[in-house]
Amino acid sequence: MIMLVFAIPVFSMAQTKSRERKGEFYFSWGYNTEWYTHSNVRIDQPALGNDFTFRDITGHDHRGWDEQLFTKALTIPQYNYRLGYIFNKKKQLGIEINFDHTKFLFGDDQLVHIVGKINNKAYDGHVIFRDNGTADSSSFYYLNNGANFLLFNIVKRWRLLANKKQTIQIDGFGKAGIGPVIPHVENKFFDQPKNDPHFQFGGWNIGAEGAIRATFFKYIYLEYTNKLDYARYSGLKIYEGTARQAFGTYEMMLNLGLSFPVGKRIN
Repeated sequence: MIMLVFAIPVFSMAQTKSRERKGEFYFSWGYNTEWYTHSNVRIDQPALGNDFTFRDITGHDHRGWDEQLFTKALTIPQYNYRLGYIFNKKKQLGIEINFDHTKFLFGDDQLVHIVGKINNKAYDGHVIFRDNGTADSSSFYYLNNGANFLLFNIVKRWRLLANKKQTIQIDGFGKAGIGPVIPHVENKFFDQPKNDPHFQFGGWNIGAEGAIRATFFKYIYLEYTNKLDYARYSGLKIYEGTARQAFGTYEMMLNLGLSFPVGKRIN
């Protein structure tokens, strides 16, 4: 009888420990909004004799998810996804593929300062931009199908709070990485034809983010994230030439995700 009583708690403890697996896979989908720093856009069109810079321009995002979200394809608004793996539960370290579909548009009716060479002649003046490329606009420039940040991140997790039954758990996350940008470029300058809109690998970006994640019943989570990103775009294809630009971004996201334990059980 004594041996049986002693064996029961030992068995129970072993069962509890064996439930913990070595790794954890997670995936999330959500939507975002951004604020951008001022930036310069350099235009180079050798065949047209143009080499000039739009100075100190302002840009804004186009959220889309606040415009009848459920009547459009889920990939039309500014969205983001995360695909990650916690490979070391002792140190709470992981890796992650981190993609943000963001949009950058020149501000409405913005009077932009231009300095450089146009038609092989020195130029220093101003032009009005309208961000939707309407028929009466002389010029527009936007990454409206995406400024599109792709990062390969290192991830650190901190366990913060949990209830006794572990049905609700609050974690903090820190992430940092580097990767390519995949912009979709659309523009029209002066009396030139509109460019052929396209996706391309167009440079690189680095970013860091902090997140608070609430996990419910071990598998479903809601995550709120703040992110800083710096992107440099180059070789962007425009009519008879290329463009380059660099700007910083502050981004906020809300994601819904699933988490699954994977790998060998930890004894």
